[in-house]
Amino acid sequence: MKLIAITDDQHSVVDLANSIIQIKDMVDYVHIREKRKTTSEIVALLQLLKAGNVSHEKIVINDRLDIGLLHDIPNIHLPGNGLPAKTVKERYPQIRVGRSVHSLKEAKQAERDGADYVLYGHCFETNCKQGKPPNGLEVLSKIANELQIPVYAIGGINPDRVDVVRNTGAAGIAVMSGIFASCDPVASARNLFEKCKEER
Repeated sequence: MKLIAITDDQHSVVDLANSIIQIKDMVDYVHIREKRKTTSEIVALLQLLKAGNVSHEKIVINDRLDIGLLHDIPNIHLPGNGLPAKTVKERYPQIRVGRSVHSLKEAKQAERDGADYVLYGHCFETNCKQGKPPNGLEVLSKIANELQIPVYAIGGINPDRVDVVRNTGAAGIAVMSGIFASCDPVASARNLFEKCKEER
């Protein structure tokens, strides 16, 4: 299974860059999801990551196709209310495009539109989605079995839950607060990464 670390928009550019640089060898992708940061701040973050030898192949830019294109980032993630995946893929076929989905119907549509993967959630209760009941694993399993593209699970996933997610057929997990809100992001990322890479 693959591990995606998603930033939580709670840290300064420098602190976030340092955390990402420290965990870069313990994650498959780093999804930059910094909605409150300015364009210049996100660009500064990318420059720090480049200086810290974080491979641009590992970086996923959330929503900001413009920034991704200007900095040769090959992975763009589109939120549910973002740009149409079909339009992006038709114009920029070289870019790996992901889409956030919350149902089997949305997942199937994303695949038809040319998305290269979908991110489904939230699977378990999480502080990031307080007050919203989790979508659970049943739909995740259906999506993983009916789609031909990779399906990643997000929401409340910790090392103890990796195996039950793996059993759904998901290609990997995405973790936000479990890494970036941790008092020790490196140890948290390492624990998740090792669990994801266990052979079954």
